[in-house]
Amino acid sequence: MKPVTGDHLKLVFGLKLKQVRQDRGLSLKQVAGKTGLSVSYLSEIESGKKYPKPEKLIGLANALQVPFDDLVSMKMGKTLNPLMELLDSSLVREFPFHMFGINIRSLVDLATVSPEKTGALVRTLTEFIRTYDLKLEDFLFAALRSYQKVNGNYFEELEQEAADFGKEHGIVRASLQEKCEIFQKAVESANTVIDSENLTNYPDLMDLRSVYVNSKPARLLLNPELRVSQKAFILGREIGYQRLELKQRPKTSSLMKATRFDRVLDNYKASYFSGAMIIPERVLVADLKTWFNHKKWNQKHLRGLLSCYGVTPEMFLYRLSQVLPRHFGLKDIYYLRFNHSKDGKYYRLIKELNMSQLAMPSGINLYEHYCRRWLSIRQLEEAVSGKGASDEPVIEAQRSHFIDQDLTILNISILRPLYLKPDSFSSMTLGIVLTEKVSQTIHFAFDSSIPDVDVNETCERCFMSKDACGQRVAPPFVFNESERLKTRENSLKCLLRDFGEV
Repeated sequence: MKPVTGDHLKLVFGLKLKQVRQDRGLSLKQVAGKTGLSVSYLSEIESGKKYPKPEKLIGLANALQVPFDDLVSMKMGKTLNPLMELLDSSLVREFPFHMFGINIRSLVDLATVSPEKTGALVRTLTEFIRTYDLKLEDFLFAALRSYQKVNGNYFEELEQEAADFGKEHGIVRASLQEKCEIFQKAVESANTVIDSENLTNYPDLMDLRSVYVNSKPARLLLNPELRVSQKAFILGREIGYQRLELKQRPKTSSLMKATRFDRVLDNYKASYFSGAMIIPERVLVADLKTWFNHKKWNQKHLRGLLSCYGVTPEMFLYRLSQVLPRHFGLKDIYYLRFNHSKDGKYYRLIKELNMSQLAMPSGINLYEHYCRRWLSIRQLEEAVSGKGASDEPVIEAQRSHFIDQDLTILNISILRPLYLKPDSFSSMTLGIVLTEKVSQTIHFAFDSSIPDVDVNETCERCFMSKDACGQRVAPPFVFNESERLKTRENSLKCLLRDFGEV
């Protein structure tokens, strides 16, 4: 068990003091009379707001007739053991409850009202987490996604900081190469050495874009194979850490292991700042209005925007998920990124932000088979088979009708090879739930040249027969089991009715 410190120590001691006092049948007023401490001060101790000094602890131990060591130890006894299980869990230690209006005190109150039930709940959650191999980082990233959704994935203060930096350095209309050079000078001026040579000495790390070393001076090791767009993003994020004074930062370009929420959040803020500098908000909104005014879908328009900004497809589509809700009122959207390789068995959902009403498997330990009719999945399938492989991005659109949920989505997907991973590809999708508002905003949304395709979540959940769907790769056992249970429930209702149950 990890040591209990700080606020948790106050909470634990306060609860233990209250338990001992109540076991002795004493009121706060009676303890106050025995110790000379005020009732209000004792109440603050029991509520976890104060921790008494040693001389007051001795007075409390004497008044309650309990050995001093027993009173101050962290041994809680059977009744409060569930509380220790709760406070000792990594989930409680690192999960950002405050972002959802919950404080640790609320959890403690729950544990003390019904400790046995709370203990059972904690053990149930622990068993669930182990059974499904969920890790702390799964909860931390889920918390981050919730934070993004609550804010519409738009943060005005970060946009403003990025705009201010752009004005100070004259980069609003600069080329990506020029921005990259300006970013590099800004990073170096903050006493950080940029090293594009030494990462090659560590072959196992060559799939990383960068590694940060907190040395004297600090050193940012860059993968020499990076493209300008990738290098600019890494340098822009470094500026974000410095300018926003973010203290919790990962050592690597992608989080190898997330153990603290503040580190996950700071990484997101620095990344947001970098994207907002590279693709300025005001310029992007104007360009999107021009693009959306086209009545016909043409991938050349989107390809032209990618070329103009010089950025990766994932950066551009993800940036759209930040500005569409705020500036165009399109809030029912999602962003998905899948990776797949020629020797891979599964299509890996590596990034997901679902702000839409569409319910879809999140990809956490999902061993079902994503619907092969999804645009991203089809793109990846064709790429690894050699049909769609290209160094140039493959840009396509599809109107996907989710037959189980009766929702139609405009999907815009871009496929590209993973430059640091041979024979591997990535497909990014921006999905927009189609409504009257969308048709008024994106004039090509219902263009007849965009194919309409019936889709579902996974093969296992889909009722379509193999004859109706030639892309099926697994039997519909989830759907069949659901139907079997419905049939049994209906049969039970008939039985009860036939025998006159009221």
